[in-house]
Amino acid sequence: MVTIFKDFILNIFFIFSPLIFYPYIYKIKHRVFLYRFLLTILFSVILIIVMTLPINVNGLTYDFRSIAVIVGSLYGGPVVSVVLFGVLIIYRFILGNANTFLYAISLIPTIFIVFLTLKRFNSIKIYQKIIMAVVLCTLMKILTFSLYLSFIGQLDLLISSLRETLQTYIVQGIIIGFCVYLLEKLNHYYYMEEEIYRSEKLKMVSEMAASVAHEIRNPLTTVKGFIQLFAEDHLDKSKKEEFKQICLEELNRADLIISDYLSLAKPTIDVVENIDLQEEVRYLSNVLFTYASFNNIEIKTSSPDESDMYIVGDRNKLRQALINLCKNGIEAMQEGGILEIELKKLGKTNTIYIRDNGQGMSPQQLKRLGTPFYSSKEKGTGLGTMVSYAIIKKMDGEIEIDSEVGKGTKYVLTFPEKEIVGPIN
Repeated sequence: MVTIFKDFILNIFFIFSPLIFYPYIYKIKHRVFLYRFLLTILFSVILIIVMTLPINVNGLTYDFRSIAVIVGSLYGGPVVSVVLFGVLIIYRFILGNANTFLYAISLIPTIFIVFLTLKRFNSIKIYQKIIMAVVLCTLMKILTFSLYLSFIGQLDLLISSLRETLQTYIVQGIIIGFCVYLLEKLNHYYYMEEEIYRSEKLKMVSEMAASVAHEIRNPLTTVKGFIQLFAEDHLDKSKKEEFKQICLEELNRADLIISDYLSLAKPTIDVVENIDLQEEVRYLSNVLFTYASFNNIEIKTSSPDESDMYIVGDRNKLRQALINLCKNGIEAMQEGGILEIELKKLGKTNTIYIRDNGQGMSPQQLKRLGTPFYSSKEKGTGLGTMVSYAIIKKMDGEIEIDSEVGKGTKYVLTFPEKEIVGPIN
């Protein structure tokens, strides 16, 4: 009894092993050939294992081959079913069991019934799937054993062990029912996960579309209002010039929003070339000097003198990203301050530190930083920061942010050290 129980437990362990691998296989369900191929391999291996470790009850040898074949057929379809029945017959022959041809003939009614039910399996409810699996598993055992023992003239062997046989069928029915239930729950879970993911994507697209429309509508509304004012006869020339300038500024702002949005949608790296980071820091300092001085900001730069620091990428796109991040730092220091840009070489990586001692950000603000149309600035769209993130990622870089309210923000940009012979377009 102990030996039989041990064999049952071992077989049950292998029967439920697909639950470990099935989630990974489910993720490639849209690739039908690969999905069916992996299911075939998985259930063929299980079928071979359970046939190698049978259970002997009063002279009759039982195993859980019917569970592996039926579950694999129901979830894999006709092609997988044919292969599994083929593996069953071939491996039975390899094991040296007699009358393989008669056994194969005994399987024909089961194969026919399974094929008739496969089309309906995916369209029925979970409890109906469980019942169908239990019925098919039981029919496979009853029909195959009855026909086979009739062919070899030992049908009395089945009748003499009727009690043990029924117990085995009941156990197998419970096991396959529970197995199908768990697989269906997994299917439902991953289906819901995919639906949530699709819903989140649609929600994000909707929010971005609404935000873009809102951001562009603001300057257009301003322009529309001033154009209406131009029709007033009493409007003097100086006012017209002022209104004209405002209209141009608002249109430029709308153009900038659209440009940022397009850059975000496709942050491609158009040119691949050597980039000397030390030269880029000097360029950055010069470009931002006027803007920083106007805001009472001092720019400090530092870099190692003893070594060159090269990376590979699009120089103009990198400048765009760095200028966006530095301008964020400058604008965060409303009362003046110091913007530090530091280069460091750490092993095979080159690191750029951008520090400011401005207002800083809370953990909640940091979580939202880089998301569509979130900005801590009153008139910001957040697209510039998103574009910067995308550019850095495209150049195999990484970006980390450390910030504290009232103490400032630090950007850490890390790039792998690379150098090519010449520019590649």
